[in-house]
Amino acid sequence: MQLFKTPNIDFIKYRWHAVVLSLVVIVAGLAVVFTRGIPLGVEFSGGTVVVLQFEGQAPTIDRVRAALDNKFPGNAGNVVVQSYGPRDMHAVMVRVPQVGQEAGANLRATANAVNEAIAAANLGRFKEVGTEVVGPTVGRDLTRKGFLATALALGGILIYVALRFQFSFAVGAITASIHDLLVTMAFLAFFQYDITLNVIAAILTLTGYSINDTIVIFDRVRENLRGTRRDKMRDVINVAVNQTLGRTVITAGTVLLSVLALFIFGGDVLRGFAFTMLVGAITGTYSTVFIAAAIVSFWPTGAGRRVAVAAPAARSTGSSPAPATAPRARTKSQRKARAS
Repeated sequence: MQLFKTPNIDFIKYRWHAVVLSLVVIVAGLAVVFTRGIPLGVEFSGGTVVVLQFEGQAPTIDRVRAALDNKFPGNAGNVVVQSYGPRDMHAVMVRVPQVGQEAGANLRATANAVNEAIAAANLGRFKEVGTEVVGPTVGRDLTRKGFLATALALGGILIYVALRFQFSFAVGAITASIHDLLVTMAFLAFFQYDITLNVIAAILTLTGYSINDTIVIFDRVRENLRGTRRDKMRDVINVAVNQTLGRTVITAGTVLLSVLALFIFGGDVLRGFAFTMLVGAITGTYSTVFIAAAIVSFWPTGAGRRVAVAAPAARSTGSSPAPATAPRARTKSQRKARAS
């Protein structure tokens, strides 16, 4: 399917604009993280999550929170209460941080306390439809594994791209991946989505998606370098991006439609995952065109690369110039022949 016949957009022309825009978003995200913080899911912070379904109309969030404040006076400011699921489900979710020990009956102690507090406040008939308990030790272990998985993914990408292409391409690909990670985290902080295992899975997924787009363009750049050896690197990159523009738009559009449907109809459980994928799909396509390609165009060894690949072509034509001393040698032999 051909969307564009002969696109000729100068993407590299706007590389500095893209870099400044990305820096503004990342710095704003870091400011939000340091001032407001970024909420951690129960998997990383440790705690108990209880989902309660009421018969008839669910009580207001303020009434549920007031009932729990009396039961957990030490954690009153940290207890999270929010609506859960569709409105006709009449359910609320209660999250209490740090359950303490992770053994025996203590695993149910906080969940039982939540049920007792709601029952004592006479908020209506209800039943517990879901419980999740994660202790602090498990939370720390999951945090360590989440960071380790992300670091290993980025390291593997760096090695793969460096071996398949060249080091400047690998630096561009890793810079684009880190850019996608920081921008996505910034938007998670803006909208205060919890960092859960689903979100970590989405981050790793969008890292693979972004690097796949980047490799497609880099592969075209490498092919174009063989046919246009004396062109400037920025021109070669522009041609490659324009040649793959239709494929990029179709791929990004398909992913966006799928993720948007998941975000709208997936429910609260998948909302964080879908939002992360939605932001990542947009920033992944953006970083492939502007960030990764810009890094390669900035790389100081780009001109040396073109000279190196152009030299074999000159030798293959058999048109190398003769040494400068050859004409003088022939002139001397002619003079000797005339003297004799």
